Amino acid sequence: MPNKYARKLAAKLAPDPDAFLTALTEGKSARPAVLWLGGSAESPFASLPPAPWQPEFVQAVAPGERPGRHTLHDEGAYYCLDLSSVFEASALCGLPTGGTVVDVCAAPGGKTVFAHRALTPERLIANEVIGKRLGPLTGNLKRCAVPAETRCADPARLAEEFAGLARVVLVDAPCSGQSLLARGQDNPGAFHPVNINSCANRQKRILAESVRLLAPGGFLLYSTCTYAKEENEDVISWLRVRFPELIAQELPAHEMHRSPHADFPCYRLWPETGFGAGGFLTLLKQP
Repeated sequence: MPNKYARKLAAKLAPDPDAFLTALTEGKSARPAVLWLGGSAESPFASLPPAPWQPEFVQAVAPGERPGRHTLHDEGAYYCLDLSSVFEASALCGLPTGGTVVDVCAAPGGKTVFAHRALTPERLIANEVIGKRLGPLTGNLKRCAVPAETRCADPARLAEEFAGLARVVLVDAPCSGQSLLARGQDNPGAFHPVNINSCANRQKRILAESVRLLAPGGFLLYSTCTYAKEENEDVISWLRVRFPELIAQELPAHEMHRSPHADFPCYRLWPETGFGAGGFLTLLKQP
């Protein structure tokens, strides 16, 4: 059952606290989707109706489907991800294509694959600071034939190497991972204030370095798979004070999910809405 910290967050932030807590308790909010990588393969999976922000190359599959077990998966025809990850990454759709794209926290590779499909960058950098996660990242990119350069570098080192070069920067930040509970996975301490504060401080450091990567006119997409305001709206508020030139972008397709907890455009997905386990995103632009 959700602990006192989860109940406190629900009362403070959730539009429907009871439904949110039920989603955490039941752990059935995951919604599988497949990101098709081209070719002429006809989908063997039954579909759910698409969300307003869902791109045409992503299919939300019906309950009971197991796309990760199909031979087309092993052949690299698609990448499996939760629909809430599509909610976040779909902010890339409509951005300028080409140029250099840097995924700062790339493992296991879903956002990198999405950026490849949506933006067709001339150069794609997939960075993962945790060495043991580099293998799965490299394996997924190879299976999907995504021509990305992999790095295992601290964000500060990455910013030195690629300063001012990136048209788009992705920061799918390490977080408390509260949405794992909505997927039916254990995550002790996900709602504890000490853990949340530690994650928020790490996120701020990663973002401050990631801003250095941006070329003039570049975009920074920040996302998490957690619900805590301290890791979401508050982190971006901090960043905008430090870098007041950054402009938060309106995302019309996401408007029904706009957060009421900030004075700038940012968007929340709750696990009880039927679009996956939930998450947060905001898209910032460098003048």
